[in-house]
Amino acid sequence: MFSSGTAPTTRRARPTVLLVLAIAVALAATVALLGDRPSAASPRATVPDAPVRLAAGVPDAGDPAPAQAPPLEGTGGEASALESDGGVADGVTVFDDDVPAVAKLDAHLRDALRAAAHDAADDGVTFVVNSGWRSAAYQDQLLREAVAQYGSAAAAARWVATAETSPHVHGDAVDLGPWRATTWLSTHGSRYGLCQIYANEAWHYELRPDAVDHGCPPTYADPTHDPRMSQ
Repeated sequence: MFSSGTAPTTRRARPTVLLVLAIAVALAATVALLGDRPSAASPRATVPDAPVRLAAGVPDAGDPAPAQAPPLEGTGGEASALESDGGVADGVTVFDDDVPAVAKLDAHLRDALRAAAHDAADDGVTFVVNSGWRSAAYQDQLLREAVAQYGSAAAAARWVATAETSPHVHGDAVDLGPWRATTWLSTHGSRYGLCQIYANEAWHYELRPDAVDHGCPPTYADPTHDPRMSQ
C-alpha cells in the first residue's frame, strides 16, 4: 500500500499518453485528407466537366433513327433548297398548302396523309414533312451530293434516286418525321393506304390503295432493289 503523501507515477503518466495518441491520430487524418485532393498535375484534373458531344450526324444511343442516314432525304436538310424546287423549312405539316413540297403531292396521297395525320393527332402525334414533291433539278442536286458523300453512284443509289425514277419528282412520295410519326404509321398506316417502301428508309411513305384491304406489301431492302429504279 502506498503512503498517503506519495502519488503513483503510472496514474500521472496515463493522461499524457492519451493526449499524445490523440494528437497522432489527428495528424494522420489530416495527412490522409490532404493526400486525397487532386493536384494540378493529377490525371483527374484533366478530365473535362462537360460530357463529350457526339460528332455531327452520329445518332445518340437513344435515337431510334437508322444507324446510317442518307445525306439529305428524310433529315430536313432540304431546307437549303429553294422552296419553289421542293425545299422544306422546319415545322411544315401535311396541311400546309402554301408549300410546294406539299401542294404538289399527288392529291390522293395528300388526302390519305391528312386523314392519317388527323387521327394521329388524337394520340398526340404530329406529322412533319421533311420532303415531299421535288423538282427534277433539285433531285439531281441531291444525287450529286449523295455521290460526293458516299463515293460512288452505286452507293448513293441506296439513298437517292435519279430525277427520272424518283417518286418524289412525280409527287408520289413523302418523307415524314419525327420518329413518333413513322412509328405510328408503321402500325396504322395501312388502313389509310400509306406504306413504308424501303427497309432502310423508315421515313419514306407512298400510297398503296390495296393496303387498306390487304395490308402493305413487303418492303424493299433499299431503292436499288426497287424495279422502278431501273426503268
